Amino acid sequence: MSSSARFNVVTIQNRRERERAERHQLIIDAARDLAEAEGWDAVTTRRLAEKVEYSQPVLYSHFKGKDAIARAVAIQGCGELARLLRKARPSRGESRLRAAAEAYLEFARRRPALYDAMFVQQSDIPWGTDEVPQELLDAFGELVAAVEPVRGERDLEALTEVFWSSLHGIATLVQGGRLRPEHDETRLDLLLGALSLAQHEDGL
Repeated sequence: MSSSARFNVVTIQNRRERERAERHQLIIDAARDLAEAEGWDAVTTRRLAEKVEYSQPVLYSHFKGKDAIARAVAIQGCGELARLLRKARPSRGESRLRAAAEAYLEFARRRPALYDAMFVQQSDIPWGTDEVPQELLDAFGELVAAVEPVRGERDLEALTEVFWSSLHGIATLVQGGRLRPEHDETRLDLLLGALSLAQHEDGL
């Protein structure tokens, strides 16, 4: 095979890979848009095929089914959350905790269907294992960085899990209309105050 022929083969392969990656992202974006507009129950391979104007077999060549699509959405969402938390991180110590909490809750409020895919729906994402996707590690790492200034003598990862669990509880209850909006700031003050107070008690 001549060098020009090999170049053409490589060019075609690169184009096909690029087109496949673009289709892959198009399906993810369509699932997110549909879920945000109508909820995850409305996301089906048939609806997605209509939305992206590809046949269902093409969709199945990218994803095994709806669960696999939701998994991809969740992983991508964790990457977005990590970037948002990183952007919100201030330079000062304890204020990092509030900045992270506010950014997290705002993320959940603005993207309810995405948040649902990330942290509410059943998923085969290997949380808490060596196989956890990097995007999830990045998001958790940003929470760790926010908690570190108030850790005191406490286990940093365990304390971060408590912080995350508290934020998740607030986010899901607010999303479900179970909490009074006028208490948003008070709840956050109490949570952050409890974490910081425990730090000072550790130093006694």
